[in-house]
Amino acid sequence: MSPDEILALPSMPPGNPSYPMGPYRFVGREYMIIIYETDSDAIRRLVPEPLQPDGSNQVYYEWINMPDSSGFGSYVESGVVIPCVYEGEPVNYTAMMFLNAEPPITAGREIWGFPKRWGQPRLKVSSDTLTGTLEYAGERVALGTMRYKHENELENDPAKRGQHLKKTQVNLKLLPCVSGEPRIAELVAYNLTDINMQFHYSGAARLELVPHVNAPVADLPVRRVVEGRHFKADLTLPYGRVIHDYLESS
Repeated sequence: MSPDEILALPSMPPGNPSYPMGPYRFVGREYMIIIYETDSDAIRRLVPEPLQPDGSNQVYYEWINMPDSSGFGSYVESGVVIPCVYEGEPVNYTAMMFLNAEPPITAGREIWGFPKRWGQPRLKVSSDTLTGTLEYAGERVALGTMRYKHENELENDPAKRGQHLKKTQVNLKLLPCVSGEPRIAELVAYNLTDINMQFHYSGAARLELVPHVNAPVADLPVRRVVEGRHFKADLTLPYGRVIHDYLESS
């Protein structure tokens, strides 16, 4: 391979890249997000400076079905998102993610710094209940339930369609050099685009988190569930931008 051919590759391995060039389009991406209150000290332990918790003591625990994802295929994701503030702007910080497919794990970590690890999340409708589960190493670590399609927010206020998906998302991207020293240590931001909201429901929900050393979602204990959200959208995940470089500022 020539240097030009090498630099034109979308990803590793060279002979069978894990993912193609972006941006990446998602069709019929279905979410269940359970918003709950937790301990402020627990939040602060997970939020990297210069991000600051937004003071609400809220956490978003989410499950996402992604049946049609360009370059990544079909998979399910589950994880923890913390509302924060960066230089006065409200943002969402992704603290943990677990999913069941290699291409989006690899691309997520290498491009945007998503904190992705292998797990077994599921999101399904069981009778009249939207149900999300997460298993790690054969053990259940999360169970979320929500009443199925009880309150349709889009009918009440169509202007809200997709607004929460437009919020800036932030990840902590860490990649070592072959020497073992840090090569990349950044806060990375991105904004979803081309959002088409299909439906959006909210209502009563419950969440149970089980302590696990390799899937420590319970480190943010549930003190009070605020509400559940169930929605489906088509959207595009573009490339992002660096908003803070820890190596330059050290």
